[in-house]
Amino acid sequence: MEVLTQPFGAQATCYTLINDHGVALRVTDFGARIVSLRVPLATGERELVLGFDSAEEYQQKDTFIGATIGRVAGRIAGAHWPYDGVDYQFEANENDNTLHSGVIGFDQRYWQATPAVTPNDVRVVFTYVSAAGENGFPGQVTAKVTYALDNENVWRLTYEAVTDAPTLFNPTNHVYFNLTGDPAQSVAAHQLKVAADHVAPIGDQNLTTGVMQSVAGTSFDFRTAKPVRTAIESSADQNQRVGHGLDHPFLLQDTHGAPQAELSAPDGLIRVAMTTTAPAVVVFTGNFGDDYHVPMRHSYLKNHGGITLETQAVPGAERFAQYGDIVLTPATPYHQVTAFKLDF
Repeated sequence: MEVLTQPFGAQATCYTLINDHGVALRVTDFGARIVSLRVPLATGERELVLGFDSAEEYQQKDTFIGATIGRVAGRIAGAHWPYDGVDYQFEANENDNTLHSGVIGFDQRYWQATPAVTPNDVRVVFTYVSAAGENGFPGQVTAKVTYALDNENVWRLTYEAVTDAPTLFNPTNHVYFNLTGDPAQSVAAHQLKVAADHVAPIGDQNLTTGVMQSVAGTSFDFRTAKPVRTAIESSADQNQRVGHGLDHPFLLQDTHGAPQAELSAPDGLIRVAMTTTAPAVVVFTGNFGDDYHVPMRHSYLKNHGGITLETQAVPGAERFAQYGDIVLTPATPYHQVTAFKLDF
């Protein structure tokens, strides 16, 4: 196992983690993001995730792709949070709401990187100190994100954070998978399985509503594997906006170590099996629109060209207690682990 280091544009650095089987995970200090995940197949090396070739490309095209999202992933309704007698105001960067923590969130920050080869894996630890008042959030937060790759072909993401004052904290990783290796191909033919009996519906402005809806009999029922196109093309639940695809939080079951989500390539050569300590996963089917056409590596990213598995608490938990508690305090450090097992 080894770590290779190289420039990633004018200011950023890229770290390539390589295990003994030739799996290569590339990450960068710009946004503590994954930029590439390549596996060796009999038919040749295949790229599994969406990404660009420099920090500047992300800045020009889409800073969310592959990035660590924080302090709070998803949408904060009304761009504010009343807590302990104070109404904290955030940046309204989507309609009247805060999306992914504001105009410049964790995805556009440069993180301190510490690469290492350990007896069990090869890894990079990214650290960022978010100052009190950044984007309106109280408390100074020291966040760490560890990317680790082992010889079992498991890519493991570990999130840690401490704060000196109560604040909101609900990070995720915005990785997009396309297991065909071509972002111009829709993910509609991928097989998806999610161990979730309930989903959090979304309403106006893509905000969660406080409801936890059974998936039974709906287009959200992925308890057995089925093609992603069933959600992209469905018109059965128009009031839940699944006609254009998924952008929904699934409330995960405790599977006692078994995969909580599985994504398989149309040709059956690749499977990604996910487990997490987070209570939910937001599945987004790259609903960019039919006119979307962005150059990406040797192809073009198009509508439904990627699918995310964003592990986190259900967005809206700051408003709806039934979705959990995302208040980070000095007495309760944050710790979350998500693992992606690659079978090929």
